Amino acid sequence: MRKAVIGLFLTILMLGWVAPASASIQGKTYNVTATAYNSVRAQTQGNPTVAAWGDRLKPGMKAIAISRDLLGRGFKRGTKVKISGLPGEYVVLDKMGRRWQNKIDIYMGKDIHAARNWGRRKVTITVVEV
Repeated sequence: MRKAVIGLFLTILMLGWVAPASASIQGKTYNVTATAYNSVRAQTQGNPTVAAWGDRLKPGMKAIAISRDLLGRGFKRGTKVKISGLPGEYVVLDKMGRRWQNKIDIYMGKDIHAARNWGRRKVTITVVEV
């Protein structure tokens, strides 16, 4: 019986009847805590201009880091989101340390003052593109 269930599951996957997890989050909204970070050594590990997946961060980019639990929900590098209260779309280019959950960190270049003014807020993010 167990082998039959596993065989059926594999058949369904091969035929494409199950949508990938990332496709299922497009258009969904999530309530998360949002903080901000900068390209300075005190706020990052290693080179402050290189994100976790190797992308080079430059002031003016609309990029975010996400907590790793969001990766398990279908977010990935390059996912585009809208953040309530901010104009435009932001791209997931970085990931946060394992201790954080249900959180995003908005990249604010080298403007430490802007990041401090942002502080910590509850926001809604909407997935635009995965």
